[in-house]
Amino acid sequence: MKYVILHGEGMAGVPHQDLGGKTSLQAAATPNMDFLARNGELGLATVPTEGLAPGSDVTQLAILGYDPRKYHSGPAPFEAASLGVALGEHDVAFRCSMVTLRASAPQARAPLRDDVKKLGPHVTMDDATAGRIETEEARELIDAVNEQLGSEAIQFYPGNGHLHLMVWVGGKARATCFGPHEVVGRSIGEFLPTGDGAEILRQLMEASLVILRDHPVNEQRRDAGLKPANCLWLWGQGRALRLPKLTERYQIAGTVVSTMDLRRGIGICAGLDAIDPAALTENGETDFHKLAEAALHELGKKDFVYVHVEMPPDVGVGIDPKAKLKIVEEFDRRTVGTILDGLPKLGAHRLLLVCDHAAAAGHHPRVVAPVPYVLYEGPVQKEKASRRGYNEVDAEAAQTRVRDTTRLMTRLIPSG
Repeated sequence: MKYVILHGEGMAGVPHQDLGGKTSLQAAATPNMDFLARNGELGLATVPTEGLAPGSDVTQLAILGYDPRKYHSGPAPFEAASLGVALGEHDVAFRCSMVTLRASAPQARAPLRDDVKKLGPHVTMDDATAGRIETEEARELIDAVNEQLGSEAIQFYPGNGHLHLMVWVGGKARATCFGPHEVVGRSIGEFLPTGDGAEILRQLMEASLVILRDHPVNEQRRDAGLKPANCLWLWGQGRALRLPKLTERYQIAGTVVSTMDLRRGIGICAGLDAIDPAALTENGETDFHKLAEAALHELGKKDFVYVHVEMPPDVGVGIDPKAKLKIVEEFDRRTVGTILDGLPKLGAHRLLLVCDHAAAAGHHPRVVAPVPYVLYEGPVQKEKASRRGYNEVDAEAAQTRVRDTTRLMTRLIPSG
């Protein structure tokens, strides 16, 4: 038996007027996910998030059968695992995002400037990804920061794209920090770190302004009309946690297929192998077809794959509903469809599909609501006659009770 989890991050949502009052999953043409909905168990599932900031990393833990209230201290330790950075018992890892900040000129209607010299309420978060900076440029910047700010207690590590890592040896983990995507288009004043250890975090963030502002990489980006990465934003901290291994609990060998360090790191901590993200991209962008091909290749020699597709936060919350629609349809056609075409050649299989809600972005908070899931077993001998599709409305109407997401893994692999 082969086992597959397909996780469409941020693809669920709420009705949008530009989509005729439908959600993206309702409005999109998704014949492959609809096939699963017709021929599998369709329903809604909730993620236990009491005391946690809801996020797709929390959802991923729950999908894999872990109670996030017990096994989540923050996303950064999982990214450390993906990057091969070992954390000591008392070390604290922080997500280190390269962002674009702008200072408002004092004159009314004056243009925003990126020559920020000090953090405060006069500064606006312009872009949480520094214009989707590419990894090669970003690594040059993070190396420059580490050269000047790194010490026995503080180390910066290069990641991918705009997301990197900072480790505070023997550091403090209880500061209140906000993700930069929550701050886009807003003054950063009330979103700067507060609480125990916050002063050091602010000092590091402010020192990065000086290092990055006139760095040659940013000068070249300005000349090319691109947004500069003029600040490092620290958030998402946590200490190392040990997850019980899925490989031991279920007696399976498996792989996580994702371009994101966070998703790969959770999989690694769970005992799974991880595909090199470079093998899953084309021209710096995630290639949905390559995700599917990699998953099928891994299933040729292993029992289980977890496939993750990211929805950019600003798209996921519905700021651009047509862009979200396009990504949902591409996921259905190039990832879900390719996997469904290839699975029968591998024999009997069981599949779990979950699409969760998007992360917060700017003034758009993350939706906390049940998400649609499908449990499917194939190959199907005779397709069921049904008009239901894979979306929030049909899942609610399916008359199955709302499930706890942490219990879906044991239903996917019932021998666990």
